[in-house]
Amino acid sequence: MKKFLVLHYGFEKPTPEQMGQWNTWFESIADRQIERGHLPCGREITSAGTKELPFGKDSLTGYTMLEAQDLDEAEKIARECPIVASTLVYEVRE
Repeated sequence: MKKFLVLHYGFEKPTPEQMGQWNTWFESIADRQIERGHLPCGREITSAGTKELPFGKDSLTGYTMLEAQDLDEAEKIARECPIVASTLVYEVRE
């Protein structure tokens, strides 16, 4: 098994029903999930300086690290997440 990082961009507050579906999905991948996290805020550091990065619709808001056979399987797992509808996009990286 290989490790993949699923990056969550953007966020809209889910309804209680959506939150329940999301929790059910996380339970269904518990044997594949290595770690997950919420990224509430941060800073962008470049040669031009530093700027605050807010949490919200157009920012990196969380991640899930999981195990899968290959990138196609990791994508399939990410696509099955019901909360994808309330995020801007999921990006999967090995």
